[in-house]
Amino acid sequence: MLMTVAEAIIKYMQEEEGIEVIFGYPGGAVIGFYDALHNSTLKHVLVRHEQGAAHAADGYARSTGKVGVCIATSGPGATNLTTGIATAYMDSIPIVAITGQVKTSAIGKDSFQEVDTRGITMPITKHNYLITNPHEALRIIKEAFYIAKTGRKGPVLVDIPSDVFLSKIEYSVPSKVDLLGYKPNYDPHPLQIKRAAQLIKEAERPIILAGGGVIASEASQELIKFAEKINAPVVTTLMGKGSIPETHELSCGFIGMHGAAYANYAINDSDLIIAIGVRFSDRSTGKVETFAPNAKIIHIDIDPAEIGKNVNPYVPIVADAKRALERLVEVVEPKINAMWWEKIKEWKTKYPLRYRMSNDIIKPQYVIERIYELTKGEAIVVTEVGQNQMWAAQYYKVKRPRQFITSGGLGTMGFGFPAAIGAQIGNRDKIVIDIAGDGSIQMNIQELATAASERLPVKIFILNNSCLGMVRQWQELFYEKRYSCTLLDVAPNFEKLAEAYGAYGRRVEKIEELDETIEWALNINDSPVIVDIQVNREENVFPMIPAGGSIDKMLID
Repeated sequence: MLMTVAEAIIKYMQEEEGIEVIFGYPGGAVIGFYDALHNSTLKHVLVRHEQGAAHAADGYARSTGKVGVCIATSGPGATNLTTGIATAYMDSIPIVAITGQVKTSAIGKDSFQEVDTRGITMPITKHNYLITNPHEALRIIKEAFYIAKTGRKGPVLVDIPSDVFLSKIEYSVPSKVDLLGYKPNYDPHPLQIKRAAQLIKEAERPIILAGGGVIASEASQELIKFAEKINAPVVTTLMGKGSIPETHELSCGFIGMHGAAYANYAINDSDLIIAIGVRFSDRSTGKVETFAPNAKIIHIDIDPAEIGKNVNPYVPIVADAKRALERLVEVVEPKINAMWWEKIKEWKTKYPLRYRMSNDIIKPQYVIERIYELTKGEAIVVTEVGQNQMWAAQYYKVKRPRQFITSGGLGTMGFGFPAAIGAQIGNRDKIVIDIAGDGSIQMNIQELATAASERLPVKIFILNNSCLGMVRQWQELFYEKRYSCTLLDVAPNFEKLAEAYGAYGRRVEKIEELDETIEWALNINDSPVIVDIQVNREENVFPMIPAGGSIDKMLID
């Protein structure tokens, strides 16, 4: 059956990959794809900026576990995708980005809207392709999805010239993918499992550090079984939030620069760290030379490149987190760790997350607490980046994987709202909330048009402190309050801005207005909502580990 490459790609995505929605923005180099899309049943969400397409595909992937798909035209369309692709790459999120390219005969001639998309995205993709032979299109698309969703997941880009989109081919899909040099290892080595079990048996102060890899491998239940069997505290990275319910008795919160003090003290005082699907990034470890000085480390990761990259493990296990945990549950012996738990409970009592409540001004921590209570902890929470992100992580206790969505590795301002759009499209029956700052929300505010057009009831709660809060905090603490270019004294009226896009908006200035307004927003189900909450400008996020500092040298408040 002859069809254009564009038609064949759409047919493949629907029938072979089960793709139901793609996010994109049309242009000249992809007009052939959009023409084919016009006659298909594949849902397309028209974003208002290509960066929004990448972030929306990312949010869709994080919240559903499926591969997210985005598309943009050549030149500026492709370059506008790069921040979103890099965000997905840093957090190991499976997306396939399709970009248009100038026609084959024009490549390399500085043609209109031509850039070297492969070269630009090579450092920020798991793999990328340029299709010059139309007959290779289906093989390459199949490989792209396979690479994105296997092993350590990540973004894959496929660059397609405009004439290739329109070329006629036979619809023939290869039966399998066989890539030389790409053979992810899923099963743990039995000897390494045995060595890990012996270390766990000998440990007096074991702790489990769960990262995003636990969520990516759908290993939450195995993690809980393992933790319960050895009665060990579980701390997470920011990306690992939700791998264990944060209301579980073994949960000790997340570690790192703004993690709970008791979590940081616990991991630093442990004698054995069982790290699962983590990168040991600087935001988690602080000064790596002083991180957990008395601990042996078992490091489980599907990517062998992560083993030994930042810390040297005593027992490395290259394997899928789910399969490794299944094997560990079978072989480890039950433990009690009574004295260790006494110490942890002492830290929890002495160093809880806390802030000073006020009746005169609205505290951002209190806002997150009220959102948590009024949603009964069931909402999908997406964040922007900055203070709003850290307060959301600290005070919204998530119950399940894929419930907390944030830009961890790249720290991308403007990520939250388009990612929330993707999450809402992938979870029509759930409440999706974007916790935002007044700075970061403006970076992709145009996506209000997308959300309004799709009638998506995303709730945007802006913690409005009239500044770039996290940078201002650093200026206060380390630069003698020289607030250089961080005070946002001119800002839009977000309530009226929401109305201009056909959405709902309200402003909250008094603490007694807060609960009623949150409930009002939660009950709207046919449109996006902005709630502009005026909070204290000089409120800081604590605990805090100064950049380059040791994890045990926290600023508590």
